[in-house]
Amino acid sequence: MLFSKLVSAAVVSCLTAQSAALAYGGKPNQVIKPYKRAPLQDIVTWDEHSLFVRGKRVLFYSGEFHPFRLPVPSLWLDVFQKIKALGYDGVSFYTDWALLEGQPGNFTAEGVFALEPFFDAAKTAGIYLLARPGPYINAEVSGGGYPGWLQRIPGRLRTTDASYLNSTNNYVENIGRIIAKAQITNGGPVILFQPENEYSQAVTGINPFPDPAYFAYVEDQFRKAGIVVPYISNDARPQGFFAPPKPAAVDIYGHDGYPLGFDCANPYTWPDNGLPTNYRTLHLQQSPSTPYAIVEFQGGSFDPWGGLGFAQCGDLLNYEFERVFYKNDFSFGVTIFNIYMTYGGTNWGNLGHPGGYTSYDYGAVITEDRLVTREKYSEAKLEANFLQASPAYLTAVSQDNSHANGSYTDSSAIAVTALFGNVTRFFVARHAAYNSLASTNYKLTVPTSQGNITIPQLGGTLTLDGRDSKIHVTDYDLGGINLLYSIFTWKKYASKTVLVVYGGPNERHELAVSGAGRANTVEGSGVTTSTKNGATILNWQTSPKRRVVQLHNNLYIYILDRNSAYNYWVLDLPGSGAAGNFTTGDMSQTTSVIVKAGYLLRTAHASGQTLALTGDLNATASIEVIGAPNSLSQMSFNGRSLNCKHGRWGSLSTSATYQAPKYSVPDMNTLNWKVIDSLPEVQSTYDDSAWALASLAYSNNTARNLTTPTSLYASDYGYHTGNLLFRGQFTATGAESTLYLSTQGGSATGMSAWLNGVFLGSVPGYDAATNSNKTFTLPNVAAGKAYVVTVLIDNMGLDENFNVGGTTMKNPRGILDYILAGRNKGDIKWKLTGNLGGENYRDRTRGPLNEGGLYAERQGYHLPGAPTSSWANSAGPTEGIKSAGVAFYATTFDLNMPAGYDIPLSFVFANSTTNSTTTAADGKDYRVQLYVNGYQFGKYVHNVGPQDTFPVPEGIFNYHGSNYVAMSLWALDAGGAKVEGLTLKAGPVIQTGYGTVENSPMPGWVRRAGAY
Repeated sequence: MLFSKLVSAAVVSCLTAQSAALAYGGKPNQVIKPYKRAPLQDIVTWDEHSLFVRGKRVLFYSGEFHPFRLPVPSLWLDVFQKIKALGYDGVSFYTDWALLEGQPGNFTAEGVFALEPFFDAAKTAGIYLLARPGPYINAEVSGGGYPGWLQRIPGRLRTTDASYLNSTNNYVENIGRIIAKAQITNGGPVILFQPENEYSQAVTGINPFPDPAYFAYVEDQFRKAGIVVPYISNDARPQGFFAPPKPAAVDIYGHDGYPLGFDCANPYTWPDNGLPTNYRTLHLQQSPSTPYAIVEFQGGSFDPWGGLGFAQCGDLLNYEFERVFYKNDFSFGVTIFNIYMTYGGTNWGNLGHPGGYTSYDYGAVITEDRLVTREKYSEAKLEANFLQASPAYLTAVSQDNSHANGSYTDSSAIAVTALFGNVTRFFVARHAAYNSLASTNYKLTVPTSQGNITIPQLGGTLTLDGRDSKIHVTDYDLGGINLLYSIFTWKKYASKTVLVVYGGPNERHELAVSGAGRANTVEGSGVTTSTKNGATILNWQTSPKRRVVQLHNNLYIYILDRNSAYNYWVLDLPGSGAAGNFTTGDMSQTTSVIVKAGYLLRTAHASGQTLALTGDLNATASIEVIGAPNSLSQMSFNGRSLNCKHGRWGSLSTSATYQAPKYSVPDMNTLNWKVIDSLPEVQSTYDDSAWALASLAYSNNTARNLTTPTSLYASDYGYHTGNLLFRGQFTATGAESTLYLSTQGGSATGMSAWLNGVFLGSVPGYDAATNSNKTFTLPNVAAGKAYVVTVLIDNMGLDENFNVGGTTMKNPRGILDYILAGRNKGDIKWKLTGNLGGENYRDRTRGPLNEGGLYAERQGYHLPGAPTSSWANSAGPTEGIKSAGVAFYATTFDLNMPAGYDIPLSFVFANSTTNSTTTAADGKDYRVQLYVNGYQFGKYVHNVGPQDTFPVPEGIFNYHGSNYVAMSLWALDAGGAKVEGLTLKAGPVIQTGYGTVENSPMPGWVRRAGAY
């Protein structure tokens, strides 16, 4: 991976001066936009290079994490610590309007929706926050974050239409006030704020676009709510919309980038010309006065219904993608860099959009069940730590790289892009054909303060493997020591400087240090050393065996292969004053430890001669402290003192023992299940007097004109989530022979219909189908007799509204049209229902989207303590039902998981369906909703897929007590259905130092007044 050569000691003073002037003490060129008044604050400022926090340059290296996708506030710190352990110092987060104002005018952000614990956890971990509350967020959530009641707003969304703007005021005022209290000016972690989201393209007829009047309105809304930190934007692609100094400009312009798209079906295909090479050029054209910001860069991919699963998305956007694409971004000088997603989480409780299923794993570096086992986590750690250890990067200027191919090298197959600082220079090498799988040898000739140098100097060649990239550096400051190399990290301590370098398997590398004298290999072998022009040169081939070289200037160089480097961690020690646990960006002030360990290190605290570490183990691991600011003699891990050994060059080593716990999880097939019919509505005798009468002859929904006498759009009546039920009554003439139904529920929707309890049929759905259209043959009907048509529709969520002025979020859910043969449409009188209360939803704890319109849901039978004693005994959902309909199963069991361990639990559904050739009679068409202690944590569509494993976190599961699990089984085939198989599976057993996980609130069942 890299090489190096050090220059003379005379350069050191120059570099040190550069660092002091630019990296730490520089005065920003501008502060917060004054808006024709005094600056709003002076804590977070910026110039064209980077952010400053309290006068110190900061690299905002961030990961996206949405608190609403992990409804266990006591686990938010766990995710923050895993992000901080990567070397990141930031997190970007959305808030979801649909979850906070399910009823117009009634904003609530309490319990699992409260943001204060999120802010507290970020501050504890030392994570700066970028707040992104929308109002529109996209984010693969239902409605793109818009509450369903916006379907009744006639105005055009995301425009200056008064009815739309007025609808946002209550949400913006309340969420803005909450975030304002958490700004750094109030002692909180929020340092950046993004109004709106991806305001980048519009439907035809929106003029002007972009509209500065609209954007200024949104900005002013949040300013009035108290937001004073810098505004940043995220153009969906680099177009320069609202970049300074344009009207309604944000303070810092940013854009998004998803260069490989979302083709998880072809995880090993990198299309030609897929690597962005013009980002820097566009930045200089569009926003040269602000730091280069990529506010969303691809960290994974969403996956649709019927997709191939997030494992393949993880293969597409893997560690190789990070090496090539992230380092390519670094070559443009990005200093505000947010990776979407870093932890994806779960689309629990119907919060997702119809284009995705329950899991929002995203193939991110941290898995849905919070594991850090993916190699891309370790690769991301290497890259972030390198930049955090390189303050000169923050002021290095990306060069004109239009002729990158063959530049600085002897091979036209290699492209090099360069960033130049006053002294330090960075050279990012990749294949000219970025998707090449070839292994290419090359030499590098680069300018240094001693003239041009060709690397390697001691013979051999450098090697670049396929889908890899390397960062070479020259005149790089190691706290007063100058070198050339791309590294993992370094730290200067009172008695020594520690440098960690790494490379890919069997690669040749070289570095040099000036004025260092003789090199002494104190561990390992195979390092060739030489002196030239006053520099000590080291040359080696990477090996799994570690080498340590000591130079006479007390520089200790740890030479690793990449897989070994994955096991090294850099942890900041808590600071004093306002800085606290935050990364300061100041290498002269930040105190850190460098530790070789195992699965995860979370925190480090030094007191006297003792270093206290917390972390997680998945196996017994050696722990070695190779760099620390104090003279250490003792260590503890997760509060337990460990026996330590002192190394010859100041290291401290010990071992942390993994102890496998004893535990068990219940067998789903041997539990005592109860079952109840959850579709009594199909019977003609069912009393629907409490249902909403579909009486609206007009709809404000601008997405589709009515083609029925009255609106049958569910959102017109306040039903926006989950299953929808319709009952249509008519008196027969005897000539009715068919019924045509056109329904809409979003991607992979399903629909079933009955006439007076007789099953007419279903549309089982498939991945791309948003509508269900079918003509049913009716049984013989008797003239003069009353009949009831019952229709059950699966609402898969509301569509997003990416295009400004568009109406896609308003795409209705419900019955679009119907034809009863021989009759006028007005001859059928319709009623409908969804979740009990609609927008006046009953379960304020779990939010407005968690439950739908099934009978058992309306009664609250998905909640713990439901009155199941009178229900029929059952073997559970694997027993199933013999005809089309909906059964509702419930069981209770205890868990007694061992303390001190993080053991992910998942429900796994068996699925032997391999394609769509199964027939409607074979019982393969069924849908399951999974409830755990009242929280809906799974929507399983057996005939569509792909998800059949549903993680449920501790805190939703009570790991130390009773748990109530309920499932609805909707059989869409005449012969009924049964779940093929159901297991509760424990994942990897992680011995953790995280601490106690508190359960999320789990209010139980009480009889619901007015339930029907």
